[in-house]
Amino acid sequence: MNSSDTVKINSRLTKRRHFKRNTAPALAMAGPVTFWMLFFVLLPLLYVIFISFMSRDLYGGIAFEFTTENYTNMLKPVYLNVIWQSIKLAFFTTLICLLIGYPFAYYIARKPSKVAAKLLMLIMIPFWTNSLVRLYSLGLLAAPKGFINIVLQKLGLISEPLQMLHTNGIVVVGLLISMLPFAVLPLYASIEKLDKSYLEASSDLGARPAVTFWKVTVPLTLPGIVASIILVFIPSLGMYYVPETLGGGKIMLIGNLIRNQFLVTRNWPFGASLSILLILITLFMLWFYTRVARLDELEVF
Repeated sequence: MNSSDTVKINSRLTKRRHFKRNTAPALAMAGPVTFWMLFFVLLPLLYVIFISFMSRDLYGGIAFEFTTENYTNMLKPVYLNVIWQSIKLAFFTTLICLLIGYPFAYYIARKPSKVAAKLLMLIMIPFWTNSLVRLYSLGLLAAPKGFINIVLQKLGLISEPLQMLHTNGIVVVGLLISMLPFAVLPLYASIEKLDKSYLEASSDLGARPAVTFWKVTVPLTLPGIVASIILVFIPSLGMYYVPETLGGGKIMLIGNLIRNQFLVTRNWPFGASLSILLILITLFMLWFYTRVARLDELEVF
């Protein structure tokens, strides 16, 4: 064995040791995640994109004939109305969650850690029950002969029961109940990490509390606000079981429309195209907030 062979053998041994020390552990950690993302996220997404350009046959199956009709059908007034209704209700849900969640998160963040932990636990306790149970309970409370109408009639505030079920208002309340914790938690994390020295400096310079709040607190907690908007708006846009339960089939949102296309009318290509639209809206929101609020620096969890 000459010196060149010895050098080659040593080089191979060095590469093997380097692989065992550095590459192998990385592959062991990233391998399962990569497998999961590839087979359960990427491939299904590609399949949905593929069938969105296919046609529906006479028996509710997929005819492998290329068409863009599924996307042009979205421009029909009936579907545009559903999309607009979904965006509008998701917007109001997000706005109300911020208006309620920010003061609540601010109040919790100013409390000692033990008290804050108990208050956060109170937010999570309702999630120990099934979401459908909470929605059916809300439906019973808002029924014509439910608790709310009975109390209002006993107090003399109304003469006849209010029709609260099967309306946009009750759907927004249902979405609010489901989404509020997702708004409070990132807001609390962002406010709790706020450097108090900035607030003290603002006060020392003579700024009023309201000015300090709008000029210092809100801009510094903007990442938490952005996180809350994303975590509330996107699920609210596609959540179908809330309008299905509280809307009684009279409130049609994009999530219900997608569900009906897959399970009722058996038009899978059109349902896939609507799903792609929902994904594009989500991606647009993420892109927009990276521009507005520097989401790449978002560190609230």
